[in-house]
Amino acid sequence: MSTDTTTTDDREPESTSTKASRLASFLREEAAGGEAYVKAKFIADDVDLSPKEIGALLVQLQGSVQDIEIEQWSYTGATTWRISSA
Repeated sequence: MSTDTTTTDDREPESTSTKASRLASFLREEAAGGEAYVKAKFIADDVDLSPKEIGALLVQLQGSVQDIEIEQWSYTGATTWRISSA
């Protein structure tokens, strides 16, 4: 019986701060024209994160990113977030 625990993916797990930085960069680009409205499920592929991860990170990024404002805007099936340049 083998107890080999090697995986086919040798990449290190990505840190939460790296994911947050990637998401914040994406949001800056989206809000470059003034403001944007996003839903996690629609931007998940663009930032290579799950909608659940995006939702959690958006809550963390609220108030902690100096150059963009992140506001929970509405909830209709999924939360819509308003992103604007600060």
